[in-house]
Amino acid sequence: MLLKLQIVIGFLLLLYGFNGVEGRLVVNSDQVFESAKSLVSGVGRQLAKRIPSPKQLLHASKQVLIGLPERAVFGAFHQICSIYLESENINPSVTPDIKDMSFQLRTACHNESFPVQEAEKILQSPHFDLNKKVVLFVSGWTTTLNSSSVSHLSKAYNCRGDYNFLALNASDYIDTLYTWSAFNTEEMGRIVALGLLKLITKVPIENLHLVGFSLGAHIVGSAGRYFYEFTGKRLPRITGLDPANPCFNEGEYLSGLQRGDADFIDVIHTNPGGLGKRGHLGDVDFYAGGYSNVKPGCSLFSCSHQRAWRFYGESVYPGHEMDFMATRCKSLRKVDNGMCTSESIPMGFDTTIGVKGVYVVSVKSKSPFGKHANPVDDIISSSCGLCSSDK
Repeated sequence: MLLKLQIVIGFLLLLYGFNGVEGRLVVNSDQVFESAKSLVSGVGRQLAKRIPSPKQLLHASKQVLIGLPERAVFGAFHQICSIYLESENINPSVTPDIKDMSFQLRTACHNESFPVQEAEKILQSPHFDLNKKVVLFVSGWTTTLNSSSVSHLSKAYNCRGDYNFLALNASDYIDTLYTWSAFNTEEMGRIVALGLLKLITKVPIENLHLVGFSLGAHIVGSAGRYFYEFTGKRLPRITGLDPANPCFNEGEYLSGLQRGDADFIDVIHTNPGGLGKRGHLGDVDFYAGGYSNVKPGCSLFSCSHQRAWRFYGESVYPGHEMDFMATRCKSLRKVDNGMCTSESIPMGFDTTIGVKGVYVVSVKSKSPFGKHANPVDDIISSSCGLCSSDK
C-alpha cells in the first residue's frame, strides 16, 4: 500500500506540475514498473481531463523522476504518451518551426551554422567540399550541438577526412519534455527533408547519409519518408543508433524509424527494451553486446543507450572499420558455442550495404569497445580530427 501511495504521489506531482520532492524511492524496479503501469492505466481517462502545460511537465519530471528506478521512469513516459494521445491535447504552439532549426557544418577547425530554410548557403561555404560525401547527424532528447555525441562523431568523421559533417540544431524541440519531443519527431523530419532538397541541387543523392541517435533516429526516419514524398527518390542510407523506445508504438500515432525509410536501414541496438527499441526496425539490426539491456562497463540504461553512438563513432575512424565484427545469430551464447558460423560482417560505418537480418556483436567494457580493435592503435584517443591549434 505504501509503495502504491508513493507512486500515486510521484505521478500526481509529475502530472500536475508540483515540485519540491527531494527524496529517493528505493524499491524494486519491477514492482515500481508494474504498479506505475497499473496505476496510470486506471486513472488515465480522469487525468486526461486535467493535463498541464508542457513546461509544467518538463519542470516536474526533472524534479520528481530523478532517483526513481529507470524502468519505472520509462514506463511512466509510455503511459503519459498514452494519456496525451487519448486526450488529443497536442498544443500546436509547440509545433517545430523551420526558422528555429539549423544545420551546423563542423570541420576540425570551424563550426558554421546555417538556417535549414537557407541550407543552400552551405554549398557556398569555403569549408564545404562538394567532392566529399555528406553525413547529417541528429542527436537525441535533451541534447544540443555541445553534446558529447555530436563532438564524438564530428571528430571521427573529420579524422577520416572524406565527409562533410553536418549536425542538426533543433534543441528548442528536443531539449524539452520527452513526450513533446517525441511528438515533434515527425514534423522535424519533414523540415530536415526540406533542407535536404536544397542540398541536392549540388550534392548527388547517393552521397547523402543520415545518422540519428535515440529520438534523432526517428527524426531521420521521418526525413527519409518525406524526402521520398517530395522527390520520388529514396535516400541511400539511414543509420539508427538505439532508436528511442518510450512513446513509440504505444498507439498508432508515432511509428518512428522503419524499413523503407531509405534504400538501406542499419540499426545498432544497445539498450533494447529500455531507452531503445527492442524489435527489428531496419534491413539489418545489430545487437551490440547481445539482447541484454545493460552493456559491459555500464550499470544504468542511460549509459548503455549512449554506447550506440560511442560504438558507431569508433567504427568511423580510419583503420577501425572492422572493430565490431557481427555474426548472424540470435544470441552471443550461440556464437560462443559455435552454433552460428555464418560469415561475419562489420557493424557501423563500413557495414555491408544491402545485407539483411539480425546480427549480434561482442563488445568490451571500455574504449576501444570493439573486440577486434587493435590495442596498439590509439587513433581514437588521439587528436586526429581536431584542429591543429587544439592538439
